[in-house]
Amino acid sequence: MKSGNKYRRTLIACYMGFITQAICANFAPLLYVTFYKTYGISLSRLALISTVYFFTQLITDYLCAKVVDRLGYRPCILASCVTSGLGMMGLAVVPGMMPDPFAGILICVVLYAIGAGLIEVLVSPIVEACPFDNKDMVMSTLHSFYCWGSAAVILGSTAFFALFGLNHWKILAVVWALVPLLNIFNFAVCPIETLTEDGKGMTIRELLGSRLFWLLLVLMVCAGASEIAMAQWASAFAESALGVSKTLGDIAGPTGFAIAMALSRTLYGKFGEKVDLTAFMAGSGILCLFCYLLAGLSRNPMAGLIGCALCGFSVGIMWPGSISISSQIMPRGGTAMFAMLALGGDLGGTLGPSIVGNISQQFGNDLHIGVLSAIGFPVVLVICVLIVRRMRRRQVYA
Repeated sequence: MKSGNKYRRTLIACYMGFITQAICANFAPLLYVTFYKTYGISLSRLALISTVYFFTQLITDYLCAKVVDRLGYRPCILASCVTSGLGMMGLAVVPGMMPDPFAGILICVVLYAIGAGLIEVLVSPIVEACPFDNKDMVMSTLHSFYCWGSAAVILGSTAFFALFGLNHWKILAVVWALVPLLNIFNFAVCPIETLTEDGKGMTIRELLGSRLFWLLLVLMVCAGASEIAMAQWASAFAESALGVSKTLGDIAGPTGFAIAMALSRTLYGKFGEKVDLTAFMAGSGILCLFCYLLAGLSRNPMAGLIGCALCGFSVGIMWPGSISISSQIMPRGGTAMFAMLALGGDLGGTLGPSIVGNISQQFGNDLHIGVLSAIGFPVVLVICVLIVRRMRRRQVYA
């Protein structure tokens, strides 16, 4: 790694950025069943939390593609820390001030989703702009911190709930809010480089005129949907569909998912130079399909939990792998490309959980059927990866 000491704080700040995103994405879903039992919120309305979260990120991604290069990386990434922290902290206060607590929850979700969206768009190009060797491996390691953060959020929250009770979840929301607020200092002082020279990055119009970019965008949609559909519903699936306790469900379901995903990204970050990225992604897509089938078709709780956890390993490389491939074959993509890819991933993150929740409701709140409804995403992902692999070999980048 070149200039390692100079950019060490930059990398640490970006690691904490992805941990912040993990907090924003995973804390509320741990409370789905609690919201259902306490407030009588239906599964379709609970699905709206994830939908609003990722839809807000979609809007943020699109706006970032237009304004980040004008404003600069530093003020935008600092704004991500502020909005993430205030949104998460507001979750402890705002719902109680509203006639409809669910509306208050959504207000806070929108606020911290803006921060998470900024993180998602900015952290990858910030690291990509640093003079590191083996960028695809560095990128995989970077994205593993989202997974390790997810595991920490789930395990830490589960331990907190076991010790102090679910009724004190608002205190924990304030604790998690401290992570992005403390990270403000790191991003304020760390060195941040630009990804491309001024005026030399591709515009949105140029990107949308490329057939290859559309293929990469579909790949990101499927990567996001394959990952988030299982991640967002793993806790509720383990608790309600498999009939295990909340504590065991959170540990074996979403925690197992997050740790397996982190291991996948960490292992690729360490040994990725020995593996062809497209082949690894294709194999991961096939494994993901198997995991969805195992979780959805099995009525055995242990087999279902194994399917949930193993799915994490299968989706681990999909998101960072898609970004790495895009950076390699479209080096002029610039911030606009990263923003549009993030938009594609978030579109998948919006569609996947929403489809699972709504299909489950249509079939009598059966989450087994809901999980099975998402199997099309890994199938399309494998097809896209094979097409990209063929185009890379022929060097046909139209």
